[in-house]
Amino acid sequence: MQLAKKRKYKLNLTDLHSVCEANYARFMRLFPDFETCNTREFFIGRARVQLHVAERCRYTTIFRVLQQGADSQWLGGLKIEVRAYHDARMAEVGMFQSHRRVDGRYQYPNDRMYQQDEKCQQNQFLADWLEHCLHNGLSAIPVLSKYSAAGS
Repeated sequence: MQLAKKRKYKLNLTDLHSVCEANYARFMRLFPDFETCNTREFFIGRARVQLHVAERCRYTTIFRVLQQGADSQWLGGLKIEVRAYHDARMAEVGMFQSHRRVDGRYQYPNDRMYQQDEKCQQNQFLADWLEHCLHNGLSAIPVLSKYSAAGS
């Protein structure tokens, strides 16, 4: 009896780019005035979410995303760093919790116990979380811009 050979994981770049493009659009709907404002804050239930501009460059912006006060069972202290590429209209996870510089694929098992598709999973999580924020977030200050009109 011969053991089945395990197929090597192959990154689907098209899917990753699609998620990053959609994340850019979602992020711009949540924080449309990022060019003139450094922080956006809103609430999801008891959780307080802050989007903060950490660095602005000509073609990129680095955002820090913090969620505090949520039930500790579900993302009590979420920390994500998102790099937005304005020329490509893409946004990708640069840091998730305390993990930086995640590769496109990993051998499994590995020392850090990352999944083979860790980068894709982190960006998909960001997509799901941003959608949750768009549907359930409550802000005390309404924000209108070119991005909010396009998404309505």
